[in-house]
Amino acid sequence: MTTPYPPPAAQPANDKTTLFGVLGIVFAVCCPIVGIIFSVLSLNAAKKAGKPQTLAIIGFVVAALSIIVGIIYQVSARS
Repeated sequence: MTTPYPPPAAQPANDKTTLFGVLGIVFAVCCPIVGIIFSVLSLNAAKKAGKPQTLAIIGFVVAALSIIVGIIYQVSARS
């Protein structure tokens, strides 16, 4: 008597929401424009997959703060 094998585990969806979100946050610190691009990609992937958009929003905020800090640094360096 053979026992049936358990059904294979469901494969996770092949979406890039988390990957693009993390890359958006990391690049937002050193290169805000690239961070914004990856955050937009993460936002679109999250909408398509029905996932939370938290990482994309964090990427946008970090990129904005990085741009603001860069402007303040440039203004203060010229004074």
